[in-house]
Amino acid sequence: MKILFNPSRKSAAVDIPEWRSRLIQGFLLISLIILVARAVYLQALNKDFLQQQGQSRHLRVIEQNSQRGSIKDRNGEILAISAPVKSVWVDPQRVSATSEQIGQLADLLDMNKATVQERLSSDKRFVYLKRQLPPERANKIAELNIKGLYLKHEFYRYYPSRELAAHILGFTDVDGRGQEGVELAWQDVLTGEDGKRRVIKDRIGRVVEDVGQIRSPKSGQDVVLSIDSKIQYLAYRELARAVKEQHAKAGSIVALDVKTGEVLAMANYPAFNPNQRASMNNEVIRNRVLVDTFEPGSTLKPFAIAVALETGRVKANTLMETSGGMMRIGRAVIRDVRDKGNLTVSQVIQTSSNVGAAKIALLLPPKTFWEMLNRSGFGTETGIGFPGEASGQLRAYNKWRPIEQATMSYGHGISVSLMQLVRAYTLFATDGELKPITLLKRDTPAVGQKVISRETAQSVRKMLELAVQPEGTGSGARINGYRVAGKTGTAHKRLEKRKGYASDRYISSFVGFAPASDPRVIMAIMIDEPSDGRYYGGTVAAPVFSRVMEGTLRILNVPFDDSLGNLVTSPVPARLEDKG
Repeated sequence: MKILFNPSRKSAAVDIPEWRSRLIQGFLLISLIILVARAVYLQALNKDFLQQQGQSRHLRVIEQNSQRGSIKDRNGEILAISAPVKSVWVDPQRVSATSEQIGQLADLLDMNKATVQERLSSDKRFVYLKRQLPPERANKIAELNIKGLYLKHEFYRYYPSRELAAHILGFTDVDGRGQEGVELAWQDVLTGEDGKRRVIKDRIGRVVEDVGQIRSPKSGQDVVLSIDSKIQYLAYRELARAVKEQHAKAGSIVALDVKTGEVLAMANYPAFNPNQRASMNNEVIRNRVLVDTFEPGSTLKPFAIAVALETGRVKANTLMETSGGMMRIGRAVIRDVRDKGNLTVSQVIQTSSNVGAAKIALLLPPKTFWEMLNRSGFGTETGIGFPGEASGQLRAYNKWRPIEQATMSYGHGISVSLMQLVRAYTLFATDGELKPITLLKRDTPAVGQKVISRETAQSVRKMLELAVQPEGTGSGARINGYRVAGKTGTAHKRLEKRKGYASDRYISSFVGFAPASDPRVIMAIMIDEPSDGRYYGGTVAAPVFSRVMEGTLRILNVPFDDSLGNLVTSPVPARLEDKG
């Protein structure tokens, strides 16, 4: 190579060898061929790569919420259903919105603008602005075109019957998980399986193309309850009326189908509206029928008499000495509200004599009496499957003192739930079987456990019919056209913080069934602390039974089994009321 340099000239000439020039040209040509080959490979032979790279920047997998199963009554009426809604959330790291957009967003969300601004400024990547908005309002929010704001498809649980069946159904949380009642007990059945879908979103997060389904959402199964909405409405209405009229603290009612063991109605008052969750508290959401226990009072007397009949200790016409209206056991005294003289065993039930019941109970070995109560379902859960169900308290017989065995005969010293009590009465409404109960619709008769003989069951049933006659304590439960059997109960409430009983606070109850000739429905009512001056079960609870049972039998088209026109509407004289 030769370089020429002339200082008098302003530029220099460089001679490049020919072989080097051709080398550079060859290198450039090879590079061009490689680039063209790579382009052909990517564009034609392996085009999926570029598509994957593009999609990775805009392709998203979104969750598709499954629809929760509905809850229906036995006739198919909807009690709980899930309605489609949308929730609004933001990624604060991507949000871009003007002050005007934020103001419009706050108005649509019914929120303070400063609160919205604070959430948009969060250092998190996911922040809910509002859950479960109606679709039409959510669509208006989407029209604001705020970058980093997204809508999520969800479901809102709605309860058309509101307070009527609230304690049965329970409710769900904002994420659709059962929290109480049937919603919690049958959570696994009602809950479906969420789906997944692949979509393409634009730069502000809106779905612009539906690519395809990965997994379809699977809806939850419907649950069909044994509840009859018409009977449920009637029960709730009459219970609420009684609690208000009696200025009581609370009340509960439950009705069973004798043949199938199905719960036809179950209500409590005060109640709550599951559609307005902000107003709930632990006091009103408690299903007292199943989770509260109380001393049942004289409604337990038929069980002491049943076991005495079963073991041959007494007969229906055996005469019991109750003269003086009192009996002493050690230092304790058991009293009747008046001196009722000598009574047959049937009259002990009819007039609700504490003294007579106590004397019958003391004829029994403690173990025999305890076994009768235990086999009747006291001290154990009913098996209905309701969350939080109470088992009550039935103390071991080897710890009973004579006074405790005596008072147990009229419902003191034992605690039961209203559901346990109404179920136990299936013994007397059937031929001595304790029926299994259910909240789900059952189309076939239930086979129960034999506890007492057919003869004993029918004998006690006749006694319970006497208790509802004009001379009995439960005449307020009579129904025109139907024979009724039942028992009143009135018990002093136990003191909460110390031993003993309150002198001026009572639990008033009634348990009965009809038609007595061929029982179809059993019903139990409990009124907690009536305070308008009346507190006996016959004047407080029995009339509620009469009104609800009459309507129930008509709804079920149960034939009359008694002549019409014999209903006594006047109140029962106070002297006939039981106090046990």
